Amino acid sequence: MSVERFPVGQHMEVTYPNFSVRLVLHSLTQMTFQIDEGPFAHGETVAIEVTPLGNSLFAVSWTEASGATVTNLQDHDQGVVHSFVTLPTGEFLRMRGPIKITTPTGHPSDARPARNKALVIEAMTSLFQRREAAAVDRLYASDYVQHNPTIPQGRDALRVLVAGLSSDVYYEPGLVIADGDFVAIHGRIRGWAERPQVVVDLFRIENGKLAEHWDVLQDEVPVTDALGGMPMFDPEERTRQAEGAVST
Repeated sequence: MSVERFPVGQHMEVTYPNFSVRLVLHSLTQMTFQIDEGPFAHGETVAIEVTPLGNSLFAVSWTEASGATVTNLQDHDQGVVHSFVTLPTGEFLRMRGPIKITTPTGHPSDARPARNKALVIEAMTSLFQRREAAAVDRLYASDYVQHNPTIPQGRDALRVLVAGLSSDVYYEPGLVIADGDFVAIHGRIRGWAERPQVVVDLFRIENGKLAEHWDVLQDEVPVTDALGGMPMFDPEERTRQAEGAVST
C-alpha cells in the first residue's frame, strides 16, 4: 500500500458517539480538524504523520497544542475512523465513527473496485471455465444470496451445480465495471444452453467474498444477423478496457 493513495484534499466529517469532527486533509504532513460542540469543542491545524497499512487504511497521528496525542486509523475502504486519544490529563479514549465525505479528493483512494474486479473474474473463471466446485467455499459468502430463479438458493446449491457441469461449459469474461461493493461483468458462456449466451452478472461483495448475485442472459445472435452489424460480445473487449479504450 502506497502513501500516495492517501486522499489529500479530501474534506470529511466523522461522527463519534458524543460529538462530530470535521477534517481537512491538506497534505501528507498537515491536517485541520474542527469540533463545534461538546466537551472537546475546538479547532486546530496540526502536523501529521501518515503511515499506510494496506487496503486504503492509514495510521494518521499528531500532537495537539494542549498536549493531547491522537492516532487515527482512517479506513477509507470501509469508510470508518478508529480514533485513539490520550488527553493532557492522562485519560485515554477509544472511539469509532463513520466517515462522511463532504469534498472528495482529486484522486482515488478506494482500493475496492480493483480488488473486487479481480475477485469476480477469479470466481467466474474458476467455476465456469475450470469447473472447480471447491472454489465456491473460498470465494462465496456462507449466506450467499442467489437471484437467478433457475438456481436453488445458497452456497451449497452453487457447489452442487458446478460439480455437475458438463465439460462443454466454458465462460469468457469481457468488460468488468466496479463501483464500491458492486461489480458487473459482461461475458459469454457456451454449453450452458443450446446456443451460446451473452450474460451480464452483477455481484455484491461483502468482507472480501461474493455475497449476492443477479444475472441477465440472452442467446447470442451472429453478427451477420445483427441489424446494427455489431457483435453482442467481443473477446477483445476486456483487453481494450485494460488499455483504457473502454471506460470503467
